[in-house]
Amino acid sequence: MAEFVRVAAVAEIPDPGKTLVEVDGEMVALFHVDGAFHAIDDVCTHDGGPLADGELRDHKIACPRHGAKFDIRTGAALSMPAVRPTRSHDVKVEDDGVWVRLREDHRAAGPAAHSASGPVPASASVPAAAAAPAESAASATVIDRAPLAASDQPLCEDVVREMLKEVKDPELFVNIVDLGLVYGVTLGDAVDAPGKRHVAIDMTMTSPACPAGPQLIADTKRVVGTRADVSAVEVRIVMDPPWTPDRMTEAARDQLGIF
Repeated sequence: MAEFVRVAAVAEIPDPGKTLVEVDGEMVALFHVDGAFHAIDDVCTHDGGPLADGELRDHKIACPRHGAKFDIRTGAALSMPAVRPTRSHDVKVEDDGVWVRLREDHRAAGPAAHSASGPVPASASVPAAAAAPAESAASATVIDRAPLAASDQPLCEDVVREMLKEVKDPELFVNIVDLGLVYGVTLGDAVDAPGKRHVAIDMTMTSPACPAGPQLIADTKRVVGTRADVSAVEVRIVMDPPWTPDRMTEAARDQLGIF
């Protein structure tokens, strides 16, 4: 088991406050809140962002890159786009100093795990696919394309939502409907194209600075715009109310390993 290492003097860290320290060769974010000290890995499990550089509010630290929040006491992931906890460590105060002992890695594994260097490739999220027999792969392809049958049905909100299940978040590999990103779908007659419809889609992002935003918007327009009876697709980004994990369906939670 690792041993406690003195990393700072108590007086060096204001309350509330934070700092970055090194413990046995690893970078650790150290926090001082409400008279207590807490330590977690200085790594956002979404894309490896430096948590110590983020905004600290009460017992929450927000990654400066995409806004994922973590509990500084437990390392638990509190908001998307992070779905895995970061590692927390033991802390004690002794002889006017703050001491930290590294814990063994206890992060939860799951299909949406991301490495510090960036998003996991799509192939990594379904490792069994490579070993599956050809017949199983063919079946999977049929299931994947099932939503396209919506193109044969009369256009309505439910059909548009079914089509939007083709659009997947490139980092989480979950479709935007199950993620709860689609707030509303409105259909109207196209003024410049008689017999066709104008489709307006109100959608949000998991965070205001979501790097996948442009791709999701483009994919949304492309998927819905493939229908012959659609004249134009308008995507309106809505940030109020802000997105929360509560908007995800049970299917999305199961896929991400969130229970």
